[in-house]
Amino acid sequence: MSPIVFILLQLSIVAYAFVGGVFLAFSDFIMRSLAHTGGVGGVEAMQVINREVFRWIFMALFLGMAAVSVFTVIYSATNLAGGPGLLILSGALVYLLGCFAVTVFFNVPMNEALAGMDLTSEATRDYWTGTYLPRWTTWNSVRTIACALCAVLMLFGLVWLTRVQMRLA
Repeated sequence: MSPIVFILLQLSIVAYAFVGGVFLAFSDFIMRSLAHTGGVGGVEAMQVINREVFRWIFMALFLGMAAVSVFTVIYSATNLAGGPGLLILSGALVYLLGCFAVTVFFNVPMNEALAGMDLTSEATRDYWTGTYLPRWTTWNSVRTIACALCAVLMLFGLVWLTRVQMRLA
């Protein structure tokens, strides 16, 4: 493995953990806190959060790690053999499916639906408490677990690969 790919994989582990940490904060206490605002405050705060997320480093990390994951899947499938390669490949796939795809197919559609809702509407409060909070948080927890699992798989795969390469040297 080239030193550049080795460093990229190390940085990827940290980045996957950062992304997972943001998701963990939402699942652990942010969504619960928003739920306690009585509906309107939570909806308004989440609408603002969903607009602001596109303007910050999180989006660069989130989207960047999707691209890095695609590279990692291809690289590990074509250049890494055995258990270490399988762990690294699996980690990248877990991010793509459990984090990126879940975001695109579950969380984003709910965010888009919430974005267009009137804060004063009873339907908005019903959607917020009956649909958005439980479903969004469940899928967000899936993303949290996926990021943690991804980082663990990549870490174990990289450590294993390093140990194998050291024995061969």
